[in-house]
Amino acid sequence: MGRYGKAAVKAVELLKKSGEVHDPKDAWEKATADIFGDNTSRQKGCPRCTFLALCEEGKIEGIPPGNYTTSEENKKYAIKAVEILQKEPTLSSNQEKLWRRVLEELKKENNNVDCDKAHNQQMDVVTSLWKKKLIITQEGV
Repeated sequence: MGRYGKAAVKAVELLKKSGEVHDPKDAWEKATADIFGDNTSRQKGCPRCTFLALCEEGKIEGIPPGNYTTSEENKKYAIKAVEILQKEPTLSSNQEKLWRRVLEELKKENNNVDCDKAHNQQMDVVTSLWKKKLIITQEGV
């Protein structure tokens, strides 16, 4: 689990604590501040938007759906990664392979996807939450 994955898990934990924080955006900010300190890495948009997209879609245990992000691209990546993990959970151990599958699947649906694009820690967020069983699947958590 990378640092962005740790931030995502910590953000969920903060949201579940009574009175700690109430909004996924605030939870992400607090979690990244704790993990990265003043480092500019905490401002990285792709992992943040991935976390917020999963929250927005009601995919994270204990977090109600809502309007948390405007990033449609990262939302597509996150949701597609969850769909793939539901079919092939072993991919949670290989972020690069999961990312390639996400791009391939999205390309099949929309030819405007750049399959040479590198992931920008989105898969760290998804796989970390998946491994901690914090993502709601069709069968439940």
